[in-house]
Amino acid sequence: MKRRSAALAASFVVLATLGACATATPYQPNIPGQQVKGGFSEVRLEADRYRVTFSGNSLTSRETVEGYLLYRAAELTVNQGYDWFTVVDRQTDRDARTYVEPDPFYRPWYGPRYGFWRPSWRYYGAGYGWRSWDPFYGDPFWADRMDVRTVERFEATAEIVMHKGVKPEGDAHAFDARAVMDNIGPRVLRPAP
Repeated sequence: MKRRSAALAASFVVLATLGACATATPYQPNIPGQQVKGGFSEVRLEADRYRVTFSGNSLTSRETVEGYLLYRAAELTVNQGYDWFTVVDRQTDRDARTYVEPDPFYRPWYGPRYGFWRPSWRYYGAGYGWRSWDPFYGDPFWADRMDVRTVERFEATAEIVMHKGVKPEGDAHAFDARAVMDNIGPRVLRPAP
């Protein structure tokens, strides 16, 4: 009974560890060695001009990355004593990688203790009649033995110029910093302490 409890406790620890790793990038500074990869960074170009970047991990959507970029630009604008900012240049990079791996169901889980026995079964296919399946010989029904998945990662960058006073009306590139913080702020996910 103790062995079973220990195995159950160990599996909960493994699941909790995997769950902690499988989270989208929160709104955080991009510092190497963090628990969750990614975050914001900025470079001061002039007294009122910055290049702001937000990098997300593979679980962070493009919409979230671009929203966090605007939120950081607004936060930086207010922290520097300005009221509004203009986006001079903005781009979002997409890094997509496709992984092709053997289907995990075709990996030999049965091992050498089973001797020559291997799993196999028969099934009836309409128009084909009775068919057999075997892990070594396959079958057209089970022909796709590859697991193909594409992982996307987004990074948004903007160059902003900060201004004081009232934001001009009608300028699509101008943002009121406090309004941006009020609108996007409730959706910002911060890292767990």
